[in-house]
Amino acid sequence: MTSEITLFVNPTAGRGRGAQAAQPAASALRDAGFSVRTVLGEDADDALRRAREAVAAGTGALIAVGGDGLMSLALQAVAGTSTPLGVVAVGTGNDFARALGLPIRDPAAAGRLAARALKDGGHREIDLGRVGGRWFGTVLASGFDSRVNDRGNRMRFVGGRFKYDLAILAELAAFRPIPYRIRLDGGEVREIEATLIAVGNGTTYGGGMRICAEAEMDDGLFDVTVVGECTRTELLKVFPKVYKGAHLTHPAVTVHRVSSIELVAAGVTAYADGEPMGPLPLTATCVPGAVRVLTGP
Repeated sequence: MTSEITLFVNPTAGRGRGAQAAQPAASALRDAGFSVRTVLGEDADDALRRAREAVAAGTGALIAVGGDGLMSLALQAVAGTSTPLGVVAVGTGNDFARALGLPIRDPAAAGRLAARALKDGGHREIDLGRVGGRWFGTVLASGFDSRVNDRGNRMRFVGGRFKYDLAILAELAAFRPIPYRIRLDGGEVREIEATLIAVGNGTTYGGGMRICAEAEMDDGLFDVTVVGECTRTELLKVFPKVYKGAHLTHPAVTVHRVSSIELVAAGVTAYADGEPMGPLPLTATCVPGAVRVLTGP
């Protein structure tokens, strides 16, 4: 393994924490004897191009410093390669790191963990979801939750968690069950009315909401959480339970473990790792062992 590794940085992550976090993470890696090269981009496309160039050139690891948006970009660069991914989670949600039990908002600790893993071979091969040519690591959301994302992204006058809470209230006021057509593992097409369908490779989205609470990232399967048709009142009762994963026992909720799912619904945009994937229809496939993540012993 080469001693030169690449620090892939989003300077705007977590309201500026990305830029601040890069230095202690880099110091921890240099103290361990690694040569660190930093990659930034003018925009997301440029950043991804530079990250892919580093991987193609044989970097010893790609260490992503930022939130789930940057982790998503990093996955596009390393998935299907032998280059390990290090995670320095300093964003707002940090669901990818959370699902793997990695340090959150502690860049020095995350840098030390990555350095130890590189020296000792401490990595974990995990599955990824794939939609067309794009990869995702945590949860693909569609339905009520993705419409909340749509609305939140249109809000320019507020930020942070408060924006998401306002978007939830606004979507509740306009809420209607969504007619879906789904196909699980290439089986028969099912027509259902649902509030949302979440396809989980990892457990959480939205900064710790345990929508797919029992998902495993190395079992070769998605956990698909279907919240069926329910009233606004019932949804208000169920939704807070998502933070602890207690919603899975509700009668309106079903979970399917599958390696692929086809989703069809009108007027629904899918989000994965918090990033827009585009409108339905789409087919998501679980790819076993698609990436090596630097973890503890």
